[in-house]
Amino acid sequence: MLGLEYFSFSDLFSPIFLAFMLLVTAAYFVVIGPLSEKFADSEPVPFGKKLSFVCGMVILYLAQGGPINLLGHTMFTFHMATMALSYLVAPPLLMMGLPTWLWRAILAVNPFKKFSFFARPVVAAVIFNGLFSFYHFPAVHDYVMLHFTVHRLYYVLLFVTAVLMWWTLINPLPGKNKTSGLAKTGYIFLNMVLLTPACGLIIFAIKPLYATYSDPNVWAQAMGYCVTGDPSKLLEAFGGPTFFNIMSTKVDQQVGGIVMKFIQEIIFASMLARVFYRWYKDENKEENDVVPAELGEGSLNQV
Repeated sequence: MLGLEYFSFSDLFSPIFLAFMLLVTAAYFVVIGPLSEKFADSEPVPFGKKLSFVCGMVILYLAQGGPINLLGHTMFTFHMATMALSYLVAPPLLMMGLPTWLWRAILAVNPFKKFSFFARPVVAAVIFNGLFSFYHFPAVHDYVMLHFTVHRLYYVLLFVTAVLMWWTLINPLPGKNKTSGLAKTGYIFLNMVLLTPACGLIIFAIKPLYATYSDPNVWAQAMGYCVTGDPSKLLEAFGGPTFFNIMSTKVDQQVGGIVMKFIQEIIFASMLARVFYRWYKDENKEENDVVPAELGEGSLNQV
C-alpha cells in the first residue's frame, strides 16, 4: 500500500526510535507511580491523564518514526500530516498527560525558568509559526531534508516552540493561568492567521516547489537518512518519488497544504470550543458565588 511493501520492517518502524519512545513512556509511569512519593504534593494520576500521555507518545512516534514518517519522504501530503501530528496534536496531549505536581517539579529546574519570556502568548505564537513557515521556504526545506543533524535539531526546536505556543491554552498550573477566555480566543485566531501565508504559498503555487519531491536525485539523498541501504539503489529500483505518488507532484503539494490547514482548523476549533466551555463555567460559577452572598446579607438585615 502506497509502496510500503517495498521497505523493510526497520525502515517502516525505526526500532531505535521506538525503543526510545517506549523508554520515555516507561519512565513516565515509573515517575507517576513508585517515584511519585519523592515529589511534593504528589497525588494519584487520573486514568484520563495517563491515556492522554500515551496517545501523545503514540502519535509522535507514528509521525516521526513510524510508517507515516517514511511516507512523508515519498509524498508531500504525508509530510504535512507528519508536521500537523507532531506539533499540533501530540504536544497538547503530552502536556495534558503530565500531572500538576510533576509540572511544578519540571519548571522548578533553573534552565526552564529562562523560557518564561518565550512562553508569552504573542512571542510564542510568532516564534513557532515563524519557524514553521520559514522551514517551508523551498530552499530551507530542501537544505534541512538533506542534512541529517540540521534536520533533527530543527525538528526538536519546532517541538519545543510548539510546547511554548500551546502553553497559553493548556497551562496546567492552577492559579498561574491568568489569560482570560477572550484573550485565549484572540490567541487561537492569531495562530490560525499566522500559519495561513505558508499554507497559501504551498496551495496556490503554480509549480512544484520542493526538489525533495520532484528531483529524483535529491529525493534519493533525502531518503538515505530514513531507510537502510544505498540511496542509489532506490533510483535504480523506483526512478524517483513519482513511483510512490498517487497524484502529480503539483497536486500532491497542494493537497499537502490543504491537509495542514484543515488539521489546524480542526484542532484550534476544538480548542476554541474548550475555551468557550470553560469560560462559560467560570462565569456561571462567579454568578452562583455572588447570589448566595447577597441572599445571606438580606437575611441578616431582616433579622
